[in-house]
Amino acid sequence: MRPRVRFAPSPTGYLHVGGARTALFNWLYARRHGGTFILRIEDTDVERSSDDMVQGILSSMTWLGLTWDEGPGVGGPHAPYFQTQRLDKYRAAAARLVSTGHAYYCYCSPDDLKAKRDAAEAAGSAWTYDRTCRTLTVDEVAQREAAGMPRAIRFLVPPGTTTFTDLVRGRIEFAREHIEDFVILRSDGMPTYHLSVVVDDVEMAITQVVRGDDHISNTPKQVLLYEALGAPVPEFAHVPLILGPDKKRLSKRHGATAVGEYETQGYLPEAMVNFLALLGWSPGGNQEVFTRDELVARFSLDGISGGNAVFNTEKLDWFNQQHLIRLANDDVLRRLQPALLEAGLWRDSLTTTEADWIGRVLDLLKPRVRRLTDLVEPLRIFLTDTVVFDEAAVVKHLGPDVRGHLAAWADRITELPSLEPAATEAALRALAEARSIKAGVLIHGSRVAVTGQAVSPGLFDVLHLIGKDRVVARLRAVR
Repeated sequence: MRPRVRFAPSPTGYLHVGGARTALFNWLYARRHGGTFILRIEDTDVERSSDDMVQGILSSMTWLGLTWDEGPGVGGPHAPYFQTQRLDKYRAAAARLVSTGHAYYCYCSPDDLKAKRDAAEAAGSAWTYDRTCRTLTVDEVAQREAAGMPRAIRFLVPPGTTTFTDLVRGRIEFAREHIEDFVILRSDGMPTYHLSVVVDDVEMAITQVVRGDDHISNTPKQVLLYEALGAPVPEFAHVPLILGPDKKRLSKRHGATAVGEYETQGYLPEAMVNFLALLGWSPGGNQEVFTRDELVARFSLDGISGGNAVFNTEKLDWFNQQHLIRLANDDVLRRLQPALLEAGLWRDSLTTTEADWIGRVLDLLKPRVRRLTDLVEPLRIFLTDTVVFDEAAVVKHLGPDVRGHLAAWADRITELPSLEPAATEAALRALAEARSIKAGVLIHGSRVAVTGQAVSPGLFDVLHLIGKDRVVARLRAVR
């Protein structure tokens, strides 16, 4: 059977990097084995869920390129894919479990349960549900029903041991004596996570459940529900958590955690996918930079480690730089267009008559930046005639004595047939020798005069791409 896997986020927040990594592992597994990747929205927490969060999740998934085969906006044979639209299915499953003796009605009020729990804690012991309602007689149940008492439905945990083989961690056993009779349907008719996720997985024929290992404690309860419903139990693969550099669970104190934030910060989706794939998974060998297709071809659940992964922003920056360098210049320009428009630097000729020129500019700049948006300001000196000067650079390299040398250098440039880098450098060094100054005086002075900064890509490449007339104008403007 071809695998059917799912990613089931809760829209109580935007898609964070941990969820994105889980989605990626599921997507890679489905694509590697010709299976189906399902996106399901678990929105039963209606007070905290919102349409904005749903759209944020869908947008981030789309940005990462994690297209789903079934789910919102796509449909599929098991629609709808929002849990709030599937409530009748959960209620029917709960009623079925009651009728087969696998579950029972619980009339205990929240106040009663809290009082028992508080009393146990005061006595220094843990408390689990004592099955008060399990011992009710038929008449007592009928009386409560006739009175319209609110009731939840609890799953009756049988004695023994629940065992499953985790595809990452191996054989795992849970003694059922430590699992209380858990609620599967609340008194307001809303399902709990355990019931809704199992009912959906059964109906959608999920074959592998790949999720974070913080769900391991949920698995024995869900295995019991699969078995009680007479459904096959899927394989489980619990992947390691993502930690911050301090080895604590990744949170906002470590920086951005929502995928959408990385998009606005200038990261490429290809780099984010590459980076996330290697957080807790190893393809073997020394290769680190992968395309999506290469990741699909190499992905295996066997490569997932049992240890937690560390989110290192510097490593992400490195991946982003590698993918940016490899990205075709027309693609870079297309992705950069919104930022250039916002900065007032965009002109349509960049994609037509100036396409070759701007491509050479990008080739010069890409190795010096890590994020896409880092290109905006360096491009300014090429796309406008406005030079923004760094004051310290001016003081250091554009003193009164230097300005005369730069005027002579401007005159010499007008005599050159072009600003081909090697010939331009030779002319500068010859002029410096003739004026009995170090070549560095002209090199540093020219850099500040033309770019406004003390640091830039290779000066003679910069001069060549800016063009003779604009270079001469900037050198003469210094006086």
